[in-house]
Amino acid sequence: MQTVQTPNDLTTIAGIPEAELTPKVRAAIEALLREVAKLREELKETRHRIAYLEKLADEDTLVPVANRRSFVRELSRSLALSQRYGTPSTLLYLDVDGMKRVNDEFGHAAGDAVLKHVADVLLSNTRKSDVVGRLGGDEFAVLLQQADEARGRSKGEELATKIAAQPVRCNGHEICVSVSCGIYSTTGNEQPGDVIDAADRAMYARKRATTATPG
Repeated sequence: MQTVQTPNDLTTIAGIPEAELTPKVRAAIEALLREVAKLREELKETRHRIAYLEKLADEDTLVPVANRRSFVRELSRSLALSQRYGTPSTLLYLDVDGMKRVNDEFGHAAGDAVLKHVADVLLSNTRKSDVVGRLGGDEFAVLLQQADEARGRSKGEELATKIAAQPVRCNGHEICVSVSCGIYSTTGNEQPGDVIDAADRAMYARKRATTATPG
């Protein structure tokens, strides 16, 4: 039961002097205060539940990175800031090499382990201000905030090297992992889909150049 002290040291309950309370009024006030406390607790739990559901809506179902919808939203915000302040951002588009072979030879559990490994490396080696997302299947993206193309190229090479440095172990198998990375530096005047497509094309160009055999 909530009580307060008035300036003349007269105890009050919910603003009513205690001396003026009848037993019935006191019981009614106590019940009301308990109900208010209960409602406050329910509101707190509801807010936590909403925050959890919002996280689920924005997070990939397999790995703890942004899903495509959430990533595109963050990219849109970044483009708006780039356009307003003239500071470029760079998108890295990463595709896991030979993912079909991994699934076929070692099973989908191994494929999932490879995706989790890639996500862990990306999250561990980017800034909190950057955004890591899974765009679908074996394709990831990293939005490097306020980073030009040179910075993006350096970071892309660093991430690819770290991903390849540690094999994935699953069900007694040791699986070597590599990624192809495409880079696109934004001006702020593009649409999110155009930026993703440009980085995707750069990734496939890099993959073709890497796998091409000399004539």
